[in-house]
Formats: sequence, C-alpha cells, structure tokens
Amino acid sequence: MKHENLILFFGLMILSMFPLFAVDVSSDASIGVNIRYYDKRVYYIENDPIWVEVTIANNSVDTYRFKLADDRIFSVDFDVRTLSNRNIDLSERVIRKRTRNLPVFFREVSVAPGESFSFIENLRDYALLEQSGSYVVQAKLYPELLKNNSPSEAIVLSNRLSLSLRNQPLQGPDGIPLALDVETNAILVKERIPPDEVVEYLLNARQKSQWEKFFLYLDLEAMIMNDAGRRRLWLAESEEGRQRMLDRYRLDLQNAAIDGDFSTIPLEFTIERTSYGREEGNVTVLEKFRTGTYIESKRYTYHLRKRDDVWMIVDYTVLNLGTE
Repeated sequence: MKHENLILFFGLMILSMFPLFAVDVSSDASIGVNIRYYDKRVYYIENDPIWVEVTIANNSVDTYRFKLADDRIFSVDFDVRTLSNRNIDLSERVIRKRTRNLPVFFREVSVAPGESFSFIENLRDYALLEQSGSYVVQAKLYPELLKNNSPSEAIVLSNRLSLSLRNQPLQGPDGIPLALDVETNAILVKERIPPDEVVEYLLNARQKSQWEKFFLYLDLEAMIMNDAGRRRLWLAESEEGRQRMLDRYRLDLQNAAIDGDFSTIPLEFTIERTSYGREEGNVTVLEKFRTGTYIESKRYTYHLRKRDDVWMIVDYTVLNLGTE
C-alpha cells in the first residue's frame, strides 16, 4: 500500500509541473483523418484539378460531432511543403475568402462509432502550386471551424501524401518529348483556336505524317477512358503504369494497331458542320480514303472538350458511306 501511495504522490507532482491546456483532438487516435488522391494520375503544373478525398473516421465508442462549413476552406486546410520543408503559399482564393469579414455558414455532422464521413477538395484551391517538383501534403481538420483566420484549439492532423508535379511534356508516339516543330523549328504551343480549326489542324498533320502536331490537341487519357477494357486497366494502374499506357497507346495509334479509323490518312476532307457550347463541341467531317481502285467515304464526328481554354479532342464516331 505504501508503494502505491508513493507512485501516486510522484504522479501528482509530475502533473502539477505542467499547465492545463485545451485538449488537442489530434492526440486522440480514436478520431482519424485520412487523405488520398481521388483519381491519382500524373499531375502537371498546369491548372488541372488535384482532387483529394478527406475521410473522417470514428474509431471510438461514442458519436463524434464536428462542424462542417459550407465553404470547406473554413473546416479544412492543406499544409503543402517542399522536401526541404519550405511552406508553399496559400492560394489567392483562400487568402481572399479568409480575410473577408463575413459569416461562416456550417452544419453539424455526426459520425457514429465505426463509421466515417468523406468529402472531396481540389488541392489547387488551397495551395499556390506553380513550380514542378516534389511536395509533401498534409490536411488539417478544424472541428470547431477556422474563425477570424485563426484556428480553434482542436485540430486533427491527417496522414501525409507525396505529390510530384511535372512540366507538361510534348511527346511523340515513341514517348520521346518533342519541343520543336520539325518543319519550322518553332516551339509547339496549344493555341486557343475554335473546334473546327483544331480538327483541321489534326487532319492536316495526319496527311503529312507530322506526329508531333497530330498528338498536340488529342486528350489521350480521355480517349483511353472511352474504352471499357482500357478504362479498367487504367484505373488499376499506378502513376508510372498509366504513363506507360499513354506511351503505348500513342505508339499504337501511329502504327494503326488500334483505332484504325482514327489514324488512317485521309485523301481529302471537308468540314461539314461545327457546333459547340462553353465546354463541349462537335465537328462533323466528310473524309475520303483510297482503298485500292476505289474511293471510300466516311463521315466522322469529333467530340471536343475545353481544358484550360484550349479545345481538345476526346472522342470520335464514324459512319461508313460506301465507295465511289
């Protein structure tokens, strides 16, 4: 009994040496925040979204309740650092919204024991990602909201993710980056031209076997995802595996090993109709091909989607019209 009292005495002495602080939820392993890439792929420094899924898991025996703001930037934050531990600046959107003196609307979320709650955020909405390189990403959950640009005492930290940002490459069908036009020696740049001019550019390049131009306005990832079989393989692959798939798909298109209707050289073509809205468009083209002693006619419809104000070809359909 004396031994137990001695242990209790020293325990009380140790506790009395520390001031009492509010409890930091991040120290409670029963409440966990996990982040993962929602559609992990190769990320470039262009403004493609980097979707991150945030999951709050309740591993305790009690219901966990927290406040979730309608605008998530008041409930969650992303700490992005270089490998040398340099902090990446906040995005202009975060700075603008968090410095405005406006009410924060929220709802209370209840997570039962053994259950979880998830939402998806675009990392680019939080961090100013403008340079290629390697980064470490960690999320912070503010259960009582981030108020007056200052977090509440309770913060739950997530796991860490590695992020690699690359410069957007211009690649040929053999996977070798192409930076110059072989005819003019000028740097190839995607221009903000209308959908019909995009299709005309592609077909002219195909007639001249200028592969660096042929692939310039093709969204190869979108075209891979249009096929159910290739889509399943794509979703199961790692980032490196997906890059290999892109390289192989590019090579197969050049060799007409797949999608032969798409990569066959047209003898001549006429753009018949163009229609487009703000984000999607269609271009119908009458194309003629020489088949032995016959001329075969086909009507193609190219489907385009706007990405970063540039129209990209994402799919096509073809209708055989017979020979002449």
